[in-house]
Amino acid sequence: MENVFKKFLKKEEKPALVEKPKIVLSIEDAGKTVDAIKRSQKIGHIVMMVITYIFILFLALMMVFPFYWMIITSLKQRTEIIATTQTFFPSVVMWSNYVYVFQVFDFGTYMLNTIVVAIFSTIGTLLTTIFAAFAFARLKFKGREPLFMLFLMTMMIPGEMMVISNFVTVASFGWIGTGQTLMDAYAAMIVPFWISVFYIYLLRQNFKQIPNELYLAAKVDGKSDWSFLWKVMVPLAAPTLISITILKFMGTWNSYVWPELVTSVDEYKLISNGLRGGHFVDNSSGASITEYGYQMAATVLVTVPLFLLFVFFRKYIMRGVGRAGIKG
Repeated sequence: MENVFKKFLKKEEKPALVEKPKIVLSIEDAGKTVDAIKRSQKIGHIVMMVITYIFILFLALMMVFPFYWMIITSLKQRTEIIATTQTFFPSVVMWSNYVYVFQVFDFGTYMLNTIVVAIFSTIGTLLTTIFAAFAFARLKFKGREPLFMLFLMTMMIPGEMMVISNFVTVASFGWIGTGQTLMDAYAAMIVPFWISVFYIYLLRQNFKQIPNELYLAAKVDGKSDWSFLWKVMVPLAAPTLISITILKFMGTWNSYVWPELVTSVDEYKLISNGLRGGHFVDNSSGASITEYGYQMAATVLVTVPLFLLFVFFRKYIMRGVGRAGIKG
């Protein structure tokens, strides 16, 4: 009986445990994997940077090419300009095109009109912008916010829609029409554009960043709102004011439609209107032929001052616009 029991136990012995495979990851293999991941990420980063810079370079060339074409056209002969096959550099450099501009084109008169209109238009815009921005930022009066919202709503109206109302207004003052004087022309080109809602909004945002404690401290010291405005707020908002000055000056310099509408004599027009006049049309052969070389030479001379203005003051433009977009 004992032997039978032992045999039974031998039959019921537990099967041997199957050993699980062991996964061994050495430090060397892990290092290779990490290096491979870093290498692939670095290659992807380089590829994206190359694509980005190529795209930026392409956009830069698209922006610069019209200016390059304007310059080389100003140095070409008329036959080369109107030729079927265009060249990217003049075969004969015609510096005489620039001499012709000063001989035939009344460059001085147009430039003087443009500078006068730009300066007084900029000064008037700065004054109205400072006063309005201070009122909307610091002064507390009933209906301030709804009124400012109403101002902002006018920005959605295209500027072309204002031409008729502005034209009727300046006509009612007698600034246009028969018998117009130079001062009338200046007033018609300057006064209607002394208000800019966008510049008021830009400066108001900058004024609101100035701590209210400064205003309260000035009131404790007995300072008036007028004194606080010119001695505290305007100096602190100098970058934004410089940006507004440059942008307004550039906008007046490039204006064309409005000066063309309100001036009746060529001597009262701006430089942009003079470039589109009949100074560069040759009628000697019986047909009206535009001298594009002379016209482009005059355009280059007009563009250079604005280009230099932007180059030297671009950091103020960026700083002023950037500060106005930060809520302090």
